[in-house]
Amino acid sequence: MGDDLAVVFKIESHNHPSALEPYQGAATGVGGILRDIFTMGARPIANLNSIRFGHLKDEKNKRLLKGVVNGIGNYGNSVGIPTVAGETVFEECYSDNPLVNAMSVGIIKKDKLKRAIAQGVGNSVILVGHTTGRDGIGGASFASCNLTEESEAMRSAVQVGDPFMEKLLLEACLELMDKDYVVAVQDLGAAGLTSSSCEMALRGGCGIKIDVSRVVTREENMIPEEIMISESQERMLFVVKRDAKKKYLRYLKMESKCIGNRRDY
Repeated sequence: MGDDLAVVFKIESHNHPSALEPYQGAATGVGGILRDIFTMGARPIANLNSIRFGHLKDEKNKRLLKGVVNGIGNYGNSVGIPTVAGETVFEECYSDNPLVNAMSVGIIKKDKLKRAIAQGVGNSVILVGHTTGRDGIGGASFASCNLTEESEAMRSAVQVGDPFMEKLLLEACLELMDKDYVVAVQDLGAAGLTSSSCEMALRGGCGIKIDVSRVVTREENMIPEEIMISESQERMLFVVKRDAKKKYLRYLKMESKCIGNRRDY
């Protein structure tokens, strides 16, 4: 941009979740892209959207429109990030299956950009933010299937958002990223802890050992597979220098727990 500033932006669709649960589907779409912005150390400053619905003579389309618009607006407003622009189109082909595309834009000093590269043998891996539940399990695969009566029964695949936790997470993460002991950060999106940990390790040419029993859960008797693929919202994965774990946990003003460490293959 000039003046040593950079723009960070992300666009993401949340079509199927919004078709089933229009409010939560759209809200968690916004929450997810906000995390994509501040996981790079940037501060989100604006949201935008592009949405498509069937004609409003159909009561279901009216319900979908109302839920999606409220979900987008309420989540962003609760976090304090305004929706500054958008577009809405009505065509019969979008009946029952709307298109919900959300966008977020952030700014950052170029030399402050953070990468999700887990480097350093023995570094601590710390899960930060909301507790882990069964909401969103199978969400990634659900988003690619055809909408049928059978798939519409998969409402548990739609995540549940908490924008007030997102605001806490945003501010805590931006503060922490200025610390020299933070090596890497990545948000937990599709496939949850599984994808975030594997992607970070792969970029760093390393492995990660995780103890799932140390993940803070909000539901009883969750099995390891559920913990690993849960898509519960408002969660981030940090890699912290091995000698700074206690300092990091004392500094962080929310519940977090060291769940593993970085290992060589």
